[in-house]
Amino acid sequence: MADGKPTTFTLSCPVPRVADDRIVLAHGGGGRLTHQLIEKIFLPAFSNPALDQRHDGAVLPIDGLTPGSRLAFTTDSFVVRPLIFPGGNIGDLAVNGTVNDLAMCGARPLYLSAGFILEEGLEMETLRIVVKSIREAAAKAGVQLVTGDTKVVDKGKGDGIFINTSGIGVVESGAGLINGSERARLQPRHQQPRKTGALAPEGRPLAAIGPASVQPGDAVIVSGDLGRHGIAILSVREGLAFESPILSDTASVWPAVEALLNAGIEIHCLRDLTRGGLATTLNEIAGDRNVCIKLEETLIPVDEVVEGACEILGLDPLYVANEGRFAVFVPEAQANAALDVLKKVEVSRASVRIGKVEESPGRTVVLQSRIGGNRVVDMLSGEQLPRIC
Repeated sequence: MADGKPTTFTLSCPVPRVADDRIVLAHGGGGRLTHQLIEKIFLPAFSNPALDQRHDGAVLPIDGLTPGSRLAFTTDSFVVRPLIFPGGNIGDLAVNGTVNDLAMCGARPLYLSAGFILEEGLEMETLRIVVKSIREAAAKAGVQLVTGDTKVVDKGKGDGIFINTSGIGVVESGAGLINGSERARLQPRHQQPRKTGALAPEGRPLAAIGPASVQPGDAVIVSGDLGRHGIAILSVREGLAFESPILSDTASVWPAVEALLNAGIEIHCLRDLTRGGLATTLNEIAGDRNVCIKLEETLIPVDEVVEGACEILGLDPLYVANEGRFAVFVPEAQANAALDVLKKVEVSRASVRIGKVEESPGRTVVLQSRIGGNRVVDMLSGEQLPRIC
């Protein structure tokens, strides 16, 4: 009763109604709003038998896992800004990035987990766009998202959405393993690859696909033109407009890797060309193997618009990030066969050989310029383009 007048009784709740168009802290509290978020946003997009159990984890079948096959496991976090950019968004980037990490191990991607850190105030429509992209990218890559988690942080303590994805894949028996006998003969003992425990039919040790298997004489191939992703991100951040739009190259590269494996190509190493670009990746390999990787500038593919943007911005496309490109190291004798295989797959149709591995000078990447001189390509120092993935 107030001012002597009776108070009207109602069944309305004194707690203000929660807006359903934005994320609030309670969406991460584990209560009713958390369950509503799962029911309305995540489950409709990702529903599958494993996820629908709503358990603390997923118990998964590994179909076709034969003796000698191995599991591959990877994890990655994504904090790209802006969340949505030309050619993609943080959602498909999170799927493709982790799928590609598995592919670089020679592994067929199978399952993903996803952890979402959402900022209070995030628009639900933005979350729906990202979730839809995750679903579409996962379907295209042939993987299932089988477990996940969501947390919400205070407004101003995040930046919209951060995503962590972990992935499980399988390296089929014999895939991702190459005969190491010839490499062992050519290399000093301290440079020989570590044994994996697997044996070739002749009883010789097999070496896994990776930097440890790179050797002098290998051909270096890239799966397409460079620098698209980094420039696409920067163009949005800086409000730049180019004559032709520059789209991110974010994509799953597993179809290209699978084609190489199925064709029986002897793959020595696979590396995706993400942060730090081609130059940083090759410097890492050259340093690990104590070899020289020699590149020919005229052979390195860079789109004219990307090259022009790099000139304006003072960037070197060799250091600009990619999200759908990778480097392949194969024996010289198989370089043409590898290119033939790659060019039949959409994601690697523009593959080209760009250089070779030499013995010296060790731990060096050398670029033969258009005018014939040589220059050393150092590893990227500092951060050229922060938060591009």
